Amino acid sequence: MWAFESVFYQIYPLGFCGAPFENDGVLEHRIKKVEDWIPHMKKLGINAIYFSPVFESDTHGYNTRDYGLIDKRLGTNEDFKELVAKLHEEGIKVVLDGVFNHVGRGFFAFKDVQEKKWDSEYKDWFHLSFDGNSNYNDGFWYEGWEGNYDLVKLNLRNEAVVQHIFDKIKYWVDYFEIDGLRLDVAYCLDRDFLKRLRGYCDGLKEEFLLLGELLHGDYSMFVNNEMLHSATNYACYKGLYSSFNSMNMFEIVHSLQRQFGPEDWCQLRGMHLLSFVDNHDVTRVASILNNKAHLPLIYALAFGMPGMPCVYYGSEWGAEGRKENGDPSLRPSFEAPEWNELTDWIAKLADAKKNSYALNYGGFRSVVLTNEQCIFERKTDKERVLVAINASDKPYTAHFDAGCGMATDLITGNPHDFGGGSELAPYSAAFWLMEK
Repeated sequence: MWAFESVFYQIYPLGFCGAPFENDGVLEHRIKKVEDWIPHMKKLGINAIYFSPVFESDTHGYNTRDYGLIDKRLGTNEDFKELVAKLHEEGIKVVLDGVFNHVGRGFFAFKDVQEKKWDSEYKDWFHLSFDGNSNYNDGFWYEGWEGNYDLVKLNLRNEAVVQHIFDKIKYWVDYFEIDGLRLDVAYCLDRDFLKRLRGYCDGLKEEFLLLGELLHGDYSMFVNNEMLHSATNYACYKGLYSSFNSMNMFEIVHSLQRQFGPEDWCQLRGMHLLSFVDNHDVTRVASILNNKAHLPLIYALAFGMPGMPCVYYGSEWGAEGRKENGDPSLRPSFEAPEWNELTDWIAKLADAKKNSYALNYGGFRSVVLTNEQCIFERKTDKERVLVAINASDKPYTAHFDAGCGMATDLITGNPHDFGGGSELAPYSAAFWLMEK
């Protein structure tokens, strides 16, 4: 699948475009700003973009009002169609946020229930009871997502709800020509619904990606031939940054070994999960790492480990933002993209990742592991790459059986001789393509 050979870029459009938090109903063509960033994304090596919510919502995008209408704060359906066409012209696939677990209080069916109560034809679209009352004094009780009553939980066992969602997805594919969906809170979605969604989308477009937001637990319950193609690798998210902050590379390597190692009990072998160091919901990586010298290294790990790497807009040049300061801190509007040494490094990582069969499809085996260094192997029958990280401020020489004498660093293009040990400079990373 195309996604397994891609480098993703995430944009949270409402923040990226500087839209007001509350939906003021005023039409502004802000989404066109993304077009100005296409050259930057191309230079960065991006070939897939994941848009957080773009459809009409009450506030932050995840409280949908209308699945068929681009949010007026961003523009029109025609604006977005033109944007997708321009991205496709540059070889960039487009994945949208599918928020199907819940809707906003402004959703048309919920407003009908508010008005007509038990006489509403949509009362069974939700999990509600007329024997209670809501926090908003609606005259009925309803289930909100994880206690958030601005997010009204949909009844995905109701056939009319399922068909409404399917009709909108078909419109997104037919009109916008999108290439996949990222399913918000996929761990909450009814599994029978996910199976039906997979079957429906498989018939809509070839290699249409279904990527689920999963936190922890057994990912194989959702990522399989009947449901999702991929999921967010939150199980490795914390280990990526805390391995550097605590100078304990054992943490992330053991997580990767548990997920993708050669042992039979590693259930995620062969899966292509979405790898990330930050996103719209968590503190930016430049704000969470104790040592800024580790920024290039954490990206090297994210691009070298099994999975599909995703870069969150702005983090490629080291933008900061902390979750405790609220969502606006994580989802700002930048006047223009920036380019610096970190951005240049990520572009080189992206080029190496996209053009390496082993980095796209290889297994995982730990070769060298200390508190401050790790070397692991990504291997297929076609290619073998060793990913090496030195998180120390001192040089390190690794002595191990490389299985060959020479290699080429996919990041720098420089040759590497394994004779006499492999020296790693302080705060350095390498992707060694091994000679056969």
